[in-house]
Parts: sequence; structure tokens; C-alpha cells
Amino acid sequence: MTETDEPREYEVVVVGGGPAGLQTALYTTRLGHDTALVDRGGGRAAMMLDTHNVIGVTEDVSGNEFLETARGQLEDYGTDIHRDFVTDAEQLDDGRFRLVGNEGEFVADRVVLGVGFNDERPDPPLPRTGKGLHYCLHCDAYMFVDESVYVMGHSDSAAYVAMIMLNFTDEVDLLLRGDEPTWSDETDELVRAHPVDIVEEEISGMTKRDDGWLESFEFEDGTVREYKGGFAMYGSNYNTTLFEALDVDLDDDGTVPVDDHGRTSVDGVFAVGDITPGHNQIPVAMGKGAKAGIAIHMELREFPKSLDEIRAEGAVSADDVPGISPGLLDKAKRFNESHADD
Repeated sequence: MTETDEPREYEVVVVGGGPAGLQTALYTTRLGHDTALVDRGGGRAAMMLDTHNVIGVTEDVSGNEFLETARGQLEDYGTDIHRDFVTDAEQLDDGRFRLVGNEGEFVADRVVLGVGFNDERPDPPLPRTGKGLHYCLHCDAYMFVDESVYVMGHSDSAAYVAMIMLNFTDEVDLLLRGDEPTWSDETDELVRAHPVDIVEEEISGMTKRDDGWLESFEFEDGTVREYKGGFAMYGSNYNTTLFEALDVDLDDDGTVPVDDHGRTSVDGVFAVGDITPGHNQIPVAMGKGAKAGIAIHMELREFPKSLDEIRAEGAVSADDVPGISPGLLDKAKRFNESHADD
């Protein structure tokens, strides 16, 4: 951005192009608010080889295809989509928010941050994500029914995921990879009371099938164990930089506490998706985004005026409506005309 460039102004700026951010932008756009989606690309959803647990979306749809379809929908409705990485944010004296990206700046009445987290990856050797290495139990457990499965990790959460997988298969190994368990004494007693094989040795090698899927791991003691795949449980690194810049409260684990509609501790700043507490699932994230979008509309919509406003300013004139911006009005008219015969 040069010194002569002016920030782009919107009612709503959504940072993050995952399912939660996309769903928020869809709602705020279709509810008549000038909306920008600022997305750097990538993210956890983009890594999915197949889409699971999203009703109406079949298994053969990849994460990138799912996201690309959503972006196309938003552009058709009138959302401005910017490929940029937002590096800083501040609240202005007038209460609006300034977002600074590598390619430009944005000013918004409401900011929605759907910036998620990054899974902590274990050290190699590892199979490709989606072809033997997985992070979402609720998404992917179904594919391992009656298959040999591993869980990597040494925490309480790793032990519990291993025990949960016994609901799907009778072959579950918990791979410590040379680390000492960090789970509690109670968890230790519990996991050893379940038919989970705890493997202490580090992995020394890996074999893949011709299609790229994991076939087996070799361990430092020379043993070889075959697996269909499994789960890595090493924690998450939450992307909190923008929240910290805006003085938003954080929980001890790095997530952002929100109310039932995504409002954070700072008025006008919303958080959606995996950055907030709860299950990290596409449908859950989309639900959070939808609720945030509706809440923002309730805050920003022009009409109906309150009775106090009517008494102070007079009745609403026909010249004052509709309450949608001219630019978005034109986009909506073009969209509706193009789909009139659908």
C-alpha cells in the first residue's frame, strides 16, 4: 500500500476464509451490509482431501473445492474478496476498526476474526495429511471402522482419543514415540484398563502403499506395525495476534471466549470458528458464523428505527429507504435478475 492509497471502508470485514468466516460473510452480505472477506489462503479446511460430516456435500469434494465454491457464492452475492494477510489491527477514535494487511488497509464498523489455529505436527516420518495422518476424530473416525489405528501423543487428550477409538475398532495403538507420558495418574490407570497397546519406542521408518496411503511404521526396536491411519494429538497453536492487538480477552488455552453470537470482550469485535471454544467441525464453525452474521445485522441494520429516534427525528421518509447501500443494491439486483429463471 502506498501513501496515497486510502483504506477500503466497509460495514463488516471478515478476516479468515475458512468455513466460519465464509458463512459470516454470506449472512452479512445477504442481509444487506457492505462486507469484505480478507483471506490469506490455506487453512485447515484447505488441507482436506475429502469433506466429511457436511450435509449436502459428498465425500468426493476436497477442501479446496468446498472453499472455492463458497467464495464463488459470496462474490455472486456481492462480497468483496481480498487475498491478503492482515498483520495488525487497532480501534479508531470513532469506534471503527482499522486492519492493516500486506497489500492494503481496511476500515470497518464490525470486525469478524475467523483465524483459527494450526495443529502442532509431530516430527517425521509421517504420512501425508489425509492419507494416514489425521487431526479430527469426529470427522475421520468413521473411515477407521474395523481397521488398525494409531494415536500419536503422550497427553491426556491422546490417551482419551485412543480409548474413544475403541468404539470403532479393536486395534488401537498409542504411540509415545520415545516420550514419557504426561497424562495424569488417573488417566494412566484408565488407559491401561482398556485394550490399548501403548508403544514406547520411537518411529524409525515408514512404508506407504502405491496410492500414497500409509501402510506401516517401523520402530527403533525393529518391529513393524501396519495401520490404516491414525491421529496426531500434540496440541494447537492459536492465531491470537489480532485479538491481542485489539485487547480482546483470551482464555488460558489460547481460545477466545465469546457469547452465544460470537461477541468478544471488545464491542464490535467478533470471533468465529476454531479460534473459539468448542468442537472444531465444519458444520459447527458454519453455525457460529451464521449466528455472528445475524447478530451483526441486528446491530447494524437501519430499520426499524426506535420509538425514541422517531420522536426525536420524525417519521422515516420514503426517500430514506431502502437501508442497503447503492453498491450492494445494484449487486443484489443483478444477482436476482440472473437467477430469475432458476
